[in-house]
Amino acid sequence: MSHAVARKPHKHIPYDEDDDNDGDARPQWRRRLVTAVLALAALGLGFLIPYTLYLNHEVSERFGQLQWQIPTRVYARPLVLEPGLALDAATLKTELDAAAYHAGDGLAAGTYARDGSRWRISSRGFNDVDGAVPARRLELALSGGRVSRLRELDAAGEPGSAVKRARLDPARIATLYGQKQEERRLIRISDVPELLVTGLQAVEDRDFAHHHGIDVGGMLRAAWVNLRSGRARQGASTLTQQLARSGLLGIGREQTFTRKGKEILYALLIEARYEKGTILEAYLNQVYLGQRGAQAIHGVAAGAEFWFGRDLKSLSTEQIALLVGIVKGPSAYDPRRYPQAALERRNFVLGEMHETGLIDEAEYKRALAAPLGISDSPGSLSANRFPAYVELIRRQLARDYPADALSGAGLSVMSGMSPSAQAYAEAAVARTLKSLDNKRRPPLEAGLVVTDVHNGDVVALVGSREFTAHGFNRAIEAQRPVGSLLKPFVNLLALAQPGRWSLASWVDDSPVTVTLGRGKSWSPGNSDGRSHGMVRLIDALARSYNQATVRIGMEIAPERLAGLLKTLAGIEAEPNPALILGSTDQSPYAMAQLYQFLASGGEIQPLHAVRGVLDAGGKALNRYDKVPAPAQEGDAVAARLITLALQQAVSSGTGRQLISDGLGHLSPAGKTGTSNDDRDSWFAGWTGDHLAVVWVGNDQNKATGLQGATGAMRVWSNIFRHLPSATLTVGDDGLDWQWVVGSNSTDAGCPEARRFAFVAGFAPEYAPCTLPEPEPEVDEGRRSWRDWFGFGRDRDEPEQTPREAPAP
Repeated sequence: MSHAVARKPHKHIPYDEDDDNDGDARPQWRRRLVTAVLALAALGLGFLIPYTLYLNHEVSERFGQLQWQIPTRVYARPLVLEPGLALDAATLKTELDAAAYHAGDGLAAGTYARDGSRWRISSRGFNDVDGAVPARRLELALSGGRVSRLRELDAAGEPGSAVKRARLDPARIATLYGQKQEERRLIRISDVPELLVTGLQAVEDRDFAHHHGIDVGGMLRAAWVNLRSGRARQGASTLTQQLARSGLLGIGREQTFTRKGKEILYALLIEARYEKGTILEAYLNQVYLGQRGAQAIHGVAAGAEFWFGRDLKSLSTEQIALLVGIVKGPSAYDPRRYPQAALERRNFVLGEMHETGLIDEAEYKRALAAPLGISDSPGSLSANRFPAYVELIRRQLARDYPADALSGAGLSVMSGMSPSAQAYAEAAVARTLKSLDNKRRPPLEAGLVVTDVHNGDVVALVGSREFTAHGFNRAIEAQRPVGSLLKPFVNLLALAQPGRWSLASWVDDSPVTVTLGRGKSWSPGNSDGRSHGMVRLIDALARSYNQATVRIGMEIAPERLAGLLKTLAGIEAEPNPALILGSTDQSPYAMAQLYQFLASGGEIQPLHAVRGVLDAGGKALNRYDKVPAPAQEGDAVAARLITLALQQAVSSGTGRQLISDGLGHLSPAGKTGTSNDDRDSWFAGWTGDHLAVVWVGNDQNKATGLQGATGAMRVWSNIFRHLPSATLTVGDDGLDWQWVVGSNSTDAGCPEARRFAFVAGFAPEYAPCTLPEPEPEVDEGRRSWRDWFGFGRDRDEPEQTPREAPAP
């Protein structure tokens, strides 16, 4: 059988140009119209098919990989709680507030409750440099400025077993954005409260589970309503369409038919390629929920932090309703700017939740009566609150991360900052400089570094009296003459030769002249303009005598001092005689690194602002908090001796004002420093937990009229009046304490005897005490003429035996 199709014969219709041919015109125009329509359709399909394929590729590339720009977040160190920790109520609250804890029952995650000295704290789990740290419910008691008790709590708040050590999740202190100022925290849909997921659909897209990306019926209804009203009153975009136009796929927000068509095509393609759960999860991470300056808040997790200062899981019903309500218009329903509009929108959402059975009548009424629950200030940081500290972080990460590798990379930088120490340091600078300001001196500036003496963490750093200002960071960039801050290291080198030097060694503090060569000489004097003759080494250091220090320094050689500075802090200094008295320009950070050796008890501890860097999944990429090697025995002993001398500097030397300030209970060690003409005021001091190095001066390099004790030390004092810290105790390992008279050891009760610490095995030879002959007793009944005329000793006057003040 043939498959050929029979064709009808073609009838030729002659064309007569003189004939109007009205009967044949209509079929001819119809053919032309059909041809045009088919041509347009073909053209449309020819464009639409490739365009759809292109959009499908875009969906696969952008949506499928979910490659959002996630900001890198910088965190403070977690607060480590343990019995015996120096901590008071004010400092604990400062730490909790910084970490966005809220007053509550102390059982819900991220809340605390206080009852006198007893605190209940419910921490949130987090990732630290050593792995995941689980959430815990804790009870702690404070007593005498310390943690006296730490126990676990059960779900009902009943105390359980004692806890040796616990970490609270850290405060977020900065955010490093990429090219886009977008705040976003990715979250799995399984971690989103169910009421938020279902409530969002109830309000924004009830047919989400059933449609294929667009709601045709809804679009027609919206078009009819808008047509009757003469303006756009109602929209009909599904959640999928909202996701498509939200910026995830690069669609603009202009109201055009082209944009709407592109949005519809994207929505259809997304629905064809992905499961509903995947689409909803993307929406929850992308939805726009607010703005703070240049920073856009995207995603429900970031929204919960921004508006409520809370973790998403801890939101109440009314807070969830408000978050859902804000979706419609973050500007129009901004609860901080327009609380009434936000309240009405929240109550509308609660009504939708109640109508669809998501909440019962009792919860609906309770939530309606509840306040908005907005935090006083945005929980997300739009700007870097601590520019000086973050600058130090960037510098320390520079060798492992290029300049722009951190911004927008979704990393977590775990720093060593203590929010309370930072707050106290900033307040001390502000308070002290304000009190020192006057018209006779240029405006004062300051730079300071506070460290943890146990591990080298930089817990606070201030680079300017304007703490939030970006710019010159005096803590790490200012290079200023350090003055007497180097004297302890001159003496450290001397004491490293215990056969030659000790704290009890006699040093000549008479005028001294040092030959410099080329016919030049150097004759430094003491700051008080006097010479003090033969003095003990410990006194020369505690009272900062220049002449005695130069004699010691010239004997040990400036070259050895320069070498020590290089070894301990990487300081490059000219090994000339003037180095002995601090003729080198250094930053507060460099001096903190130098003094960390003494404060740590002789350990080589590299200072670090960064403890570690975690990837987006919480896995450690790099760690910088390595435990320092124990101090070598000789270093530890020499550091103890210098610490004893600088404790005397505080108790009775240049730093004695600290005792008057009420800081004697800390037994701090410290050294003042002043440059020529009182241009620079320095103080370096430490306790059992913290070292702080402070510089005060001005950017014009002009005289301030301030010495170390009257400028920088006042800032130091203002910090440690508030910062809880342990008392500084010096161990006796490697030391031999002896009572000394002259150059010999002797008995404790010997007149003029003074107690000194020596390197074990190097105490001076013993010489028995020779007591003075006692005066003969006078018979009360037989008094001489000298007694009658007042030449006898007044029996009520205490005996004035000259005695050197005992060392601490």
